[in-house]
Amino acid sequence: MTLKLCVAQLNFVVGDMPGNAKKIVDAARAAHADGARLLLTPELSICGYAAEDLFLRPAFITACDDAVKTVARELAGLKDLAVVVGHPTGGDLRTRSVAVQQRHNAASVMRAGEVIATYAKRELPNYQVFDERRYFTPGQGTCVFDAGGVKVGLLICEDAWFEEPARLARDAGAQLLAVINASPFHVGKGSEREQMMRERVADCGLPLVYAHLVGGQDEVVFEGHSFAVNADGAIAGRAPSFVTDLFMVQVEEGTGGPVLRAALAPGRSPEADL
Repeated sequence: MTLKLCVAQLNFVVGDMPGNAKKIVDAARAAHADGARLLLTPELSICGYAAEDLFLRPAFITACDDAVKTVARELAGLKDLAVVVGHPTGGDLRTRSVAVQQRHNAASVMRAGEVIATYAKRELPNYQVFDERRYFTPGQGTCVFDAGGVKVGLLICEDAWFEEPARLARDAGAQLLAVINASPFHVGKGSEREQMMRERVADCGLPLVYAHLVGGQDEVVFEGHSFAVNADGAIAGRAPSFVTDLFMVQVEEGTGGPVLRAALAPGRSPEADL
């Protein structure tokens, strides 16, 4: 078992679906050329976070769907590369006399020009800057896919703050958790995330890669700080903060399961955060 994966810690702009798709395609090509066979993009990377009431516009969802298809088509020739793209799915939720589609905060796994799996976020935050229950319906399923011989369980942000989604992925055969995120920054938030993911790893017994956004939308800031945690809770690697980065993580066979290795950017003091 050997897998090189890449976290596309990039600044995805709200509403710029063509530009965001190009960033994903460019990152995937660069990562594949560097030997990666899995690319993780952050939560809702295709449309940016948070798009708020734009999610209520059917034309916006259609544009997101078109951008996802563009990414799949453009990457069809990259042999054995799996790409995880965050995007909204579904249709109009207004009350009607007929059945309505459900809109989800989702992520799709694509390989060889096709979407091979789609996962809908199960836990929807509705506090502080979050109001995801206004726009989305909770998912019910689990997504485990193969990348380079490693069974990867996919979670989206808030899912990883609860026990059940990770346990379900483990029970479905996952050997590694991939968590894609758009988690707003405040002073000390990076350390808080690392501690919470250590708790998740301790509970489910699987190593974890945390893929995060960088940039900002209005008053909400995303600082990057993507990282990897081994099954023993040790931080295996950390991306730099407040800069874009293609963060590479090596997954290798260990005595008890996959072991992660990556570059380790230094932690930050509260003064550095400010």
